[in-house]
Amino acid sequence: MEIKASQVKELRDRSGAPMMDCKAALVEAGGDLDQAHKILRQKGQASAAKRQARTTSEGAVGSYIHGGGKIGVLLEINCETDFVARTDDFHALLKDLAMHIAAAEPRFIERGEVTEAVLAGEKEIYRQQAKATGKPDAVVEKIITGKMEKFYQEFCLLEQPFVRDPNVSVQDRIGGTIAKVGENIRVRRFTRFVLGQDETRRNG
Repeated sequence: MEIKASQVKELRDRSGAPMMDCKAALVEAGGDLDQAHKILRQKGQASAAKRQARTTSEGAVGSYIHGGGKIGVLLEINCETDFVARTDDFHALLKDLAMHIAAAEPRFIERGEVTEAVLAGEKEIYRQQAKATGKPDAVVEKIITGKMEKFYQEFCLLEQPFVRDPNVSVQDRIGGTIAKVGENIRVRRFTRFVLGQDETRRNG
């Protein structure tokens, strides 16, 4: 089928993927924009997975100030080479992630960083809530599992819906840049400051 240049441009703007990849995805999806976007995301995630074992010793520190100076974020993300660390794509990602952290208030980068104490506390709260409904123990455990998945999506940066496009996760947003620059990228650490609060939210 014929793919219009306007369709390719729209998918390019939405995904950030190269034009030829966008056209190929649209052909594969029969012109369906949403399906083509899904195909690009899947391919980007596959490419990102292959690169995740690579060492990331370069990168940059970025900042974002929000709300008239009331919220501030410092963020470090790493890549493999200084060349990629200087690219527009890398710095656009850095800015997007810092802005996201300011808005979404993550507590951890990924679920593996959630401490046993936090996990135990959250599970106990969910257990008591579920038991109060009179559900059997087997159902209670399923409820706890489901609520923990929601906890990870709410508080783990990589699993949060990306603020500029809630249809994708922060990990998807990073994966899209990995696919474009051809290098592994990872979030190293972040700190979120709120005016008047004695404690900042730190990671790393």
